[in-house]
Amino acid sequence: MMCFPLIKRLGYNAVQIMAVQEHSYYVRFGYHVTNFFAPSSHFGTSDDLKSLIDRAHKMGLLVLMDIVHSHASNNMLDGLNMFDGTDAHYFHSRSKGHRWMWDSRLFNYGSWEVHRFLLSNARWWLEEYKFDRFRFDVVTSMMYTHHGLQALKYLVGRSLSQAKLFKVAEFKSN
Repeated sequence: MMCFPLIKRLGYNAVQIMAVQEHSYYVRFGYHVTNFFAPSSHFGTSDDLKSLIDRAHKMGLLVLMDIVHSHASNNMLDGLNMFDGTDAHYFHSRSKGHRWMWDSRLFNYGSWEVHRFLLSNARWWLEEYKFDRFRFDVVTSMMYTHHGLQALKYLVGRSLSQAKLFKVAEFKSN
């Protein structure tokens, strides 16, 4: 990748690759994971992704994977939702298992099967693709059932007239 020499010259020692896992909603940047054990086709083939990571390593860069273990696709025809005919094989059942803000499913971290699945998934990415570290997406979804979103919605709505608003931009190059 042409940007690795520039990244190294600027003094950075790591890169983070986002939206790595296969997902269904490409317009939403890849956080509706449908296949936890497959790289997104946006990276080309599996060998293309492995080659990208190898090139980064040869330049002395660590490669972090933005791994999505906080939620999954809501789709029933692909992914894990309704995997066994119920909505609770890997996820919390009923409304507790749905993240309304992102229209996605929330894992049931109290389940040993979920622990085994997610840990084996993390290990697979480390061994198969040689990622060095992970950045876990939306950790609050793993820790809290309420996510604090209702309180935030209330506070933002209440104080919006007095708030100083800032725009934050991210640059994404495909």
